[in-house]
Amino acid sequence: MRVTIDAAGRIVVPKALRDQLTLEGGTTLEIRALHGKLELEPVATPMRLVRRGNGFVATTDEPLPPVDADDVRAVMESLRR
Repeated sequence: MRVTIDAAGRIVVPKALRDQLTLEGGTTLEIRALHGKLELEPVATPMRLVRRGNGFVATTDEPLPPVDADDVRAVMESLRR
């Protein structure tokens, strides 16, 4: 896909890519130059381990979007390829 940088230096991420990567408005991205290319990466949500019962669970102070069975299936299929 081709996009154009506007006069203010902005680019629009096409909807198909936003959907594929589950990017929404307000998503924070890390941007860097790597081997002469621009690389964008969603910033990871900070996690911490909290003791629950006899084990630990990962938790965050920020709300996370809900995940359903279709989301899990899509991730599993993408990892199998």
